[in-house]
Amino acid sequence: MPPTLYRDTGYTLRHLIENIDGGRIGLPDIQRPFVWSAAKTRDLFDSMYRGYPIGTLMFWETGAEVGTRQIGMEAGDRSPQLLVVDGQQRLTALFAVLTGRKIVTKSFEQINIRIAFRPEDQTFEVTDAAIERDAHFIPDITALWADGGYKPTIRQFFQRLEQAGGQSLSDADKDELEERIDRVRDLHEFRFQVVELGASADEEQVADVFVRINSEGVKLNQSDFILTLMSVHWEKGRRQLEDFSRAAVIAGLPGPSPRNAFVDPSPDQLLRVAVAVAFRRARLQHVYSILRGKDLDTGKVTAARRQEQFDRLAEAHTKVLDLTSWHEFFQCVTAAGFRSRKMITSANALLYSYTIWLIGRHDFGLTSDQLRPVIGRWFFMAHTTGRYSNSPESQMEFDLGRLGNLPQGDGRAFAAELDRIIAANFTGDYWDISLPNRLDTSSSRSPVLVAYLAALNILDAKMLFGDQRIRDLLDPSAKPAKTIERDNLFHRKTLAGLGINDRRQVNAIANMAYVTWPAHEKLNTDAPHDYWPRITDTMDPKVLERQVRWHALPVGWEQLDYPTFLERRRRLIAQVVREAFETLTGQRPTYVPTTPADMIAAGESQSTEFKASARWNVHTQQADKSLRHNIVKAVCGFLNGEGGNLFIGVADDATILGIENDLSTLESNASVDQYELFVRQLLDSSLSAPTAATVRIRFPEISGRVVCQISVAAAGKPVFAKPTKGGNDATDFWVRVGNATKQIHGDDLLHYQHEHWG
Repeated sequence: MPPTLYRDTGYTLRHLIENIDGGRIGLPDIQRPFVWSAAKTRDLFDSMYRGYPIGTLMFWETGAEVGTRQIGMEAGDRSPQLLVVDGQQRLTALFAVLTGRKIVTKSFEQINIRIAFRPEDQTFEVTDAAIERDAHFIPDITALWADGGYKPTIRQFFQRLEQAGGQSLSDADKDELEERIDRVRDLHEFRFQVVELGASADEEQVADVFVRINSEGVKLNQSDFILTLMSVHWEKGRRQLEDFSRAAVIAGLPGPSPRNAFVDPSPDQLLRVAVAVAFRRARLQHVYSILRGKDLDTGKVTAARRQEQFDRLAEAHTKVLDLTSWHEFFQCVTAAGFRSRKMITSANALLYSYTIWLIGRHDFGLTSDQLRPVIGRWFFMAHTTGRYSNSPESQMEFDLGRLGNLPQGDGRAFAAELDRIIAANFTGDYWDISLPNRLDTSSSRSPVLVAYLAALNILDAKMLFGDQRIRDLLDPSAKPAKTIERDNLFHRKTLAGLGINDRRQVNAIANMAYVTWPAHEKLNTDAPHDYWPRITDTMDPKVLERQVRWHALPVGWEQLDYPTFLERRRRLIAQVVREAFETLTGQRPTYVPTTPADMIAAGESQSTEFKASARWNVHTQQADKSLRHNIVKAVCGFLNGEGGNLFIGVADDATILGIENDLSTLESNASVDQYELFVRQLLDSSLSAPTAATVRIRFPEISGRVVCQISVAAAGKPVFAKPTKGGNDATDFWVRVGNATKQIHGDDLLHYQHEHWG
């Protein structure tokens, strides 16, 4: 029989409050944003008053001995022996009401939770101005537990009730009402069932128990445990994260502030940056154990090792919360054409880019001026391609690993490595095929739309038909009298006349532009071939030429049919984005296309995958048809992701094997032409969409051997593959995530489609 991880016990509410107040039970949330509504607190007291069950509390022994001093704190700051794992909001509400302590709201205001009680009908309400005036209520039940406050509260209540009624209360009425008030006061003897998990339970076991007993289906994640551990051993560090997050939200604070135009960071997000800087880890799976002082090889936990690891985290923590670094990083984001949080579709891309900025600054010795262009390019790439949108931790671990292999302090190597990764993602095929395909959406939150808006800012573009700069429209500090939004180039009524009413088609990215309509044209619903000559005849030809280029308008666009216009404009938008991005290279030379050998040497990643063969099993040394599905799956994953390159004839460790054995299995004409035909037929028969426009096949020679390079562009809509076994329909959805190709289903599939294609 396995050992029991817990024991059942009970606490009265009075006992809980005393232990929280005395520091034996750690309830850090009294200092953090309280997410419950006041109405929920009211309902909690009502349930307790009626004797209803209000759920089990779960505590976890910290293993800290009585009197243990917190890291870096004074002798009076002791580590709690128990942490509240489940029930933090309930206990925060009860503690705040019974003690009168203020709580912090989501907007970081400090307020009291005020709950009123009406003895006549035994109801609880959230106190407001009307209840304050109503003599039938005790407007704030906190007074019932205040020192010397119980009897005066009852006397005042009776006096107000008699004055309001114009007559004295009978002794019987007073006794009945007082008995009901006593029942409220006696709630401090309400007994809670508590599950106490022992110190021997690890974080995975605690998380599992939490999920199994928690009625709301909430899940704990690794950052919850690390923040909890900080509450035990380094509350000051956790509080600094929270103070920084709070100051980033509150306007008008005196002195320097972390407020910025792009993100309201949470303690969890800042913690992840600090962990990545300190330990070069994005996955938090083992960080909790490291911070506990556990040797991952021996399993032994020591206080000395814990102190050492917390010191390391504290050093990174200081770097992350440095306001100069924080704001200098945002200069990189601004230089990349981004102006406000409305343009940020991925907070992960922002904060992981900040991580890389910090590493470049502190570990590779680059100055802020040197970092600005390279981090600007990096963020532009990471945000546009959704680098950290799916399995962000895996992708960041890969990036940290690449940087970790560089010579310490070599700033040139750091910048060159980032540019290598950028070039591997922003290939010719990406600009020519993948990006135009990704623009085939109407989503206003699409990263590729944001990339176009950023490009217009970089190019200092003006509105179509107008003089106002687009960057000024997107500046969060500017408050125009009227918000100017993108408008349709083909009016919806024009499209309706063509039989096009689908909202996604009408509001396609390629049909929208920032336009300043002349006063006499604001209400027009004409087709472009009517309004375009009217407006442009009076414009300076040079001004018109610049605006046509910025707004990616095809030659003779006003005469094109709608589908052709959309297709051509998407390609031109991609060219504008590329032109703007290439201006971010500063004084650096034009990018040299990454060679197949370079891609292979960099290893498998989000955009690169290796397969030893497609027809010949290197283990059994014979032909094997089952290998073909691996090729289909990989190509499908790239199509549904950001595109990439699949190399056949390369082992997982990047050893060049060549495709000679595959060629030997071809029935006739064992040539690369025949091999390309085999791959084409395989893909066309196994995928739900033709690949002629999205897949290119080449046969480079590397180290004296011929490999097959399948370059895949991102698809403009979901692509499905036939199952490995059985079934003629293409139903399997694969996507490239990090350095793996994963199959997703159900709600996850629907969510991915919405986020990726809009």
